[in-house]
Amino acid sequence: MNNCCTQKETLKAYPPTLHCPANGKLYNKVKRKTILHHLLSPWSFTLHEQGYYFCTDPECGVVYFGQDKTRIAVDDVRTTLWQKTNDAHSFICYCFGVTKSLALSDEGIKDFVKTQTKNALCSCETSNPSGRCCLKDFPTTKNQA
Repeated sequence: MNNCCTQKETLKAYPPTLHCPANGKLYNKVKRKTILHHLLSPWSFTLHEQGYYFCTDPECGVVYFGQDKTRIAVDDVRTTLWQKTNDAHSFICYCFGVTKSLALSDEGIKDFVKTQTKNALCSCETSNPSGRCCLKDFPTTKNQA
């Protein structure tokens, strides 16, 4: 009997970056597992075995796209993406619910997140829509609010 919690996503040699079919800019690869955790209704999407990518352009309506030009739009995800909005109350750290405004008001929050990350107590791969660690995304000045 297979245990669904121990199965690994197939790691194929997909390009690490690909151009968004909507804006033509280059973006990083993201796992299907990450996408499934952010889709508004994942049961209504078929994610094929291919490379998928995360578009961060705030002017682009595409959030995820596949090598086959599949597009997943902002309206298809249940997560508010800080990359796509200027809302200071959108999450920077999805694992611990840290908003941009919280990160700017309390410098200790970033230290907390660093500690949790070092101790592997984060869930970036599924919680963060980019599938990556948020630490590089923390604002550094009050001008970024």
